[in-house]
Amino acid sequence: MRVLVVGGGPTGLTLGIELARRGVGVRVVDKATAYFDGSRGDGIQPRTLEVFDDLGVLDAVRAAGAPPAPLGVHLDGRFAGERWMTEPRDPRPDVPYPNGWVLGQSQTEAILRDRLGEFGVNVELGTELTGLAQDADGVTARFATGEEARFDYLVGADGGASFVRKAIGVAFPGVTDESFRVLVGDVTAPGLDLAVGHWFAAADEPVKGVALTPLPGTGRFQLITPLGDGDDASLEVMQAALDRFASGVRLTGHGWSTVWRPNVRLAEKYRVGRVFLAGDAAHVHPPTGGQGLNTGIQDAYNLGWKLAAETDLDRYETERRAVAARVLGVSTDLLDKYVAGHPDAHKRGEEGFGLDITYRAPDATGPLVTGDRAPDAPLLDADGKNVRLFDLFRGPHFTRLTFGAPAPDEEHAYAVLRPGDAPGHGRYVTDAEGHAFAAYAAAPGDTFLIRPDGYLG
Repeated sequence: MRVLVVGGGPTGLTLGIELARRGVGVRVVDKATAYFDGSRGDGIQPRTLEVFDDLGVLDAVRAAGAPPAPLGVHLDGRFAGERWMTEPRDPRPDVPYPNGWVLGQSQTEAILRDRLGEFGVNVELGTELTGLAQDADGVTARFATGEEARFDYLVGADGGASFVRKAIGVAFPGVTDESFRVLVGDVTAPGLDLAVGHWFAAADEPVKGVALTPLPGTGRFQLITPLGDGDDASLEVMQAALDRFASGVRLTGHGWSTVWRPNVRLAEKYRVGRVFLAGDAAHVHPPTGGQGLNTGIQDAYNLGWKLAAETDLDRYETERRAVAARVLGVSTDLLDKYVAGHPDAHKRGEEGFGLDITYRAPDATGPLVTGDRAPDAPLLDADGKNVRLFDLFRGPHFTRLTFGAPAPDEEHAYAVLRPGDAPGHGRYVTDAEGHAFAAYAAAPGDTFLIRPDGYLG
């Protein structure tokens, strides 16, 4: 099988890894001539950390990034205390990564590119898709170089202005609000503590101030502030915005920057024949809530195993489009709070963490059913060594768990036993503290099949 992935951002890279580790022939192309260099989507949500655990990049992501920092709030030039966008949470046996993580998007992409390269696949820069045609057996792609190549499937992960989406005639309904503009950019501010974030504003309109959040490993902050008519994303405009609320804080340089407008859109379809859409090509979000990058990565994680096995392909749209619609609602609600000047607009809840995403049928009942996320839990293997359920799930396979009874005689099947239970035949792990039984609400004899993307099959 051969798959063409158009777009070398987080979504395309994740999909490339998912396919390559399953032995699928994959090309990842991007029309850009250089890799993106900037923070853009710098918030990694807990569910995405679980995805990165499975992909084998979590250690690198954690080493390069940092937990979200508190915001030091300055109103009318006076320090008014610290605030958290999300209160830190302690890990649990079923949720090992309960908090988000901060890492600039270009750094995340570099880690994913390195992982993709371990499978012998590199992003082909300067390779622009200019046409495609599909039939019952495959897709023919045409490139600006004059090359024409044949693939079994093609995935458009080429952003909000997706060429692929337009080429297959998929509508992208939604709204773009030109009346509300936000400046976002990466800046250096030597006088500010990089261990915390900083929020400078007027006491009567705190949301209309300037926020600077640290970007780990770069010596920079990501600056965000509302933008006036006619203003651009220059350093001078950033400095002027800051001067209104924080005289004496100097910006000495900046890298990536953009002027953002509320743009909320959802593709009417995620699939036309052998062509699929993922990430921003399928949905674009307000930056509030930090959901764009995370939703795209999880699209790719859902689609990868299905494409490799050529199974359940229609379920990709069913499962992921509903998630995008919900996430767009969460992000838009937060944006509305910003626009209205709500005092709690900075706060985030668990609804954005991705841990409650479910693909269960609407009429399904029970504490844990088909389509739910499979929780983690600490266990002991047959040699008495510490192991986790996530360790058993890691990789491109299905996993079967049988609680309190021998496991079937098949690869990646395990009996989950209580101390003192006889293992019988096959692989087994011991749930010494009962966390796995509790997380799965399992009774002796219960069996759970875990899909490669960590959901109950």
